[in-house]
Amino acid sequence: MAKQIPFDKIVEKAEHYKKDMTRFLRDMVAIPSESCDEKRVIHRIKEEMEKVGFDKVDIDPMGNILGYIGHGPHLIAMDAHIDTVGIGNIKNWEFDPYEGMENDEIIGGRGTSDQEGGMASMVYAGKIIKDLGLEDQYTLLVTGTVQEEDCDGLCWQYIIEQDKIKPEFVVSTEPTDCQIYRGQRGRMEIRIDVPGISCHGSAPERGDNAIFKMGPILGELQQLGKRLATDEFLGQGTLTVSEIFYTSPSRCAVADSCAVSIDRRLTWGETWEGALDEIRALPAVKAAKGVVSMYTYERASWTGLVYPTECYFPTWKVEEDHFTVKTLDRAFRGLFNKEPVVDKWTFSTNGVSIMGRHGIPVIGFGPGKEPEAHAPNEKTWKDHLVTCAAMYAAIPLSYMAELKK
Repeated sequence: MAKQIPFDKIVEKAEHYKKDMTRFLRDMVAIPSESCDEKRVIHRIKEEMEKVGFDKVDIDPMGNILGYIGHGPHLIAMDAHIDTVGIGNIKNWEFDPYEGMENDEIIGGRGTSDQEGGMASMVYAGKIIKDLGLEDQYTLLVTGTVQEEDCDGLCWQYIIEQDKIKPEFVVSTEPTDCQIYRGQRGRMEIRIDVPGISCHGSAPERGDNAIFKMGPILGELQQLGKRLATDEFLGQGTLTVSEIFYTSPSRCAVADSCAVSIDRRLTWGETWEGALDEIRALPAVKAAKGVVSMYTYERASWTGLVYPTECYFPTWKVEEDHFTVKTLDRAFRGLFNKEPVVDKWTFSTNGVSIMGRHGIPVIGFGPGKEPEAHAPNEKTWKDHLVTCAAMYAAIPLSYMAELKK
C-alpha cells in the first residue's frame, strides 16, 4: 500500500524553514561562484547538507556535490547548478550583487533565481523529509552541479558517464516561476571561418578582404533565421550571431581572416548535422569558401578536471501524460489544492544531457523567474522557496504512488 503523503504537514514545515532557506541562500549568493570557480560555494552547501541531516554527502572528481537522503532502491534526483554568470556592468545594479538585499518578500543578488534558490529549497526539502519520516523505497539524490553556465549539461554527462549514476528521473530546479516545465529547445555553438589575403590598406585591390566577404554571409544568416523549423510546443528554432573575430597585420592593412560565432537554438526535429549543413549551403558561405564547424569545450573544472565535449546540447521534451508530469501534478494539487501550470523553458538547462543525450526523463519546477537570469538586480521570492521546498519533499512519495498505480 502506498505511503500516505502528509501534505498539510509538509507545507507547514516548509513555511517554518523560510528563514533558514533565506539565510542559506544569502550565504551562497555572498560567495562569488562563476563557472570553474565554485569550490567555496560547494563546500558551503556541503556544510548545510550535513547540518540538516543528509545521510551521505560526496564531492565527485569534477567538483559536483552529491547529497543523499534515504536508502531505497528507486533513485530520484533533483538538480541545481550552483555556478553563476558574472555581474556585468556594476552600474546597472541598484544593490551589491554579492552582498545582496532582502525585504519581506524578495531576496536579491547574483544567483538568486539562476539558480542557487533551487539548492536552498532542495536542502530544506531533505530536512522536511527527515523531520516527518517521509523516507520510503526511494533514495533522493540532491546535486549541486558545476560549469553549467559555461557548458550546460557537461556536469551531468560526467555524473552519468563517469560517476555511473542513472536516476529513474530528475527534477531540474531551474527557475520556472513555480510552474511545471516539461521541455526546452536545444542549442549548439557554431563557428564560420572565412579566409582572406592581406595587403597594404592603400591598395586594397591587391588583397582579399575577409571582413567584406563575411558581410553577405551575415545577411543570409539573418534571413535563414526567419525560416527555421517550428514545433507546436517548443516554438521555432533561432539563430543569432554572437561574436565576430578577425586578423589583420595592422589597421593599415586588409583583413586576412574573419570568423563569427553563432548561437543556434534547435527546436524539436532539428539536428546538429542539419543545422551545420543549412549554413554550409548558403550561397555567400560557398562563395567565400567559408568553413563551418562546431565548437568544443575543454575548460578545467575547479578541481582541475578536463572533460571535453562538443558544444551541442540536444532538444528534449516529455509528453503531457508522462509519468513525470503526473508525479508533479499529484504533489502540486495535494499541497496547494489547485491546478498547476505546465509550460517550457526558453533557455537551456542540464536536461540537454540528462534527457537529451542519455534519455533519463527530466521535469522542471523551480523558484524564481526566467527573466531574472543573467540580468542586473536579479531576485527571487521567499514564497517561491517555501513552495518549492514543499514540492521537493512531496515529489518522492508522489512518484512512489505513481509507480503503484
